[in-house]
Amino acid sequence: MKTTLLKILTLSIMTLPGWAALPEGHPAPSFKAQASLAGKAFNYSLQDALKKGPVVVYFYPSAYTGGCNIQAHSFAVNHEKFASAGASIVGVSLDSIERLNDFSADPNYCASKFPVASDADGAIAKSYDLSIRDAAPGKTDSRGVEITHGFAERTTFVITPDGKITATLGGLKPEENVAKALETVQKLGFTAQTN
Repeated sequence: MKTTLLKILTLSIMTLPGWAALPEGHPAPSFKAQASLAGKAFNYSLQDALKKGPVVVYFYPSAYTGGCNIQAHSFAVNHEKFASAGASIVGVSLDSIERLNDFSADPNYCASKFPVASDADGAIAKSYDLSIRDAAPGKTDSRGVEITHGFAERTTFVITPDGKITATLGGLKPEENVAKALETVQKLGFTAQTN
């Protein structure tokens, strides 16, 4: 009996995800942050965005780094598909607003398609139960600029207009993360709002 119980317990632990994040069904912490769209800073409010439909909130380690560049580009390329499903996108990182002004307008990455928000002190990431790593001294981005901020773990949350998390997506490669987020919002059955 003990052997069977030990095997079940071991199997259960092995199948747990390697990351901790707020689970599906949990209320999404509301936040306001300085964000950038097309190189221009503005005040972003998750609560206001949810009034228009589902929101894909994706946390990423840093602008202008390998996987983050791929993920931002993939969200930009698929932006119209998200919009057709009634969803908006916001990226969140510990980057400064100055770095995000460049990243949001860069045609190779965000391409002025969606906002990216600055969580410089990591408070938003922590409210979503994401881990944050300290900056590594001397680490530079793909432009050769030193990265002086910490890194939140790459995790995407799909949030419905009632403020609930309907999907928590972590542990995926950047393009898989975007594809899974798109699949999730398409299954929700919302449509683009017309003004």
